[in-house]
Amino acid sequence: MALKETIDADIKKAMLAKDKVRLTALRSIKSQIMLAETAEGQHGAALTPDAEMKLLTKAAKQRREAAEMYQKQFRSDLEEIELAELTIIEEYLPKQLSEADLVEKLVGIIQRVGATGPSDLGKVMGVAARELAGLADGRVISQTVNNLLNNTNL
Repeated sequence: MALKETIDADIKKAMLAKDKVRLTALRSIKSQIMLAETAEGQHGAALTPDAEMKLLTKAAKQRREAAEMYQKQFRSDLEEIELAELTIIEEYLPKQLSEADLVEKLVGIIQRVGATGPSDLGKVMGVAARELAGLADGRVISQTVNNLLNNTNL
C-alpha cells in the first residue's frame, strides 16, 4: 500500500478515535504528499518510495528542529506538540540504525572508498548519505564520519 493510502486510512482512524495530535500530524504529511505530487514536473503522478522517504525524513527533521528551538525558548508546551508529531511521523519511517550499527556501516563505507583522514569527509558522506538515507539522521551520520576519520585506529 502506498504511503498516501496508508495515511488516508490512518487519518480516518484518528478521526474516529478523536486523536487530535495524530490527526494534525497525519494531515500535515498528507498535505506535503499532495504538494509534492502537484509540484512542477510531477504532473500529479504518485510519489516513488524514495521520494516518500525523503518527504517523511524532511518532515521529521523539521519537527526535531522546531522542538529544539522551542526548548531553547523555554516553550515546553509547543515542544511537546512537536515531539508528539515527530513520534507519529517516525512510525512511517524505517527503523533508525543503532549507534553501533551506524558505526559498523560507516567503517565499511570508509574502507570501501579508501578514506584515510578528515580530508576525505566529502567522499565518505556522498556514499553514506545515499546508502543510509532514512536509516539515520544526516547530522548524526556526519558527526560519526568526522569522528571516525579523525580516529586513526581504523
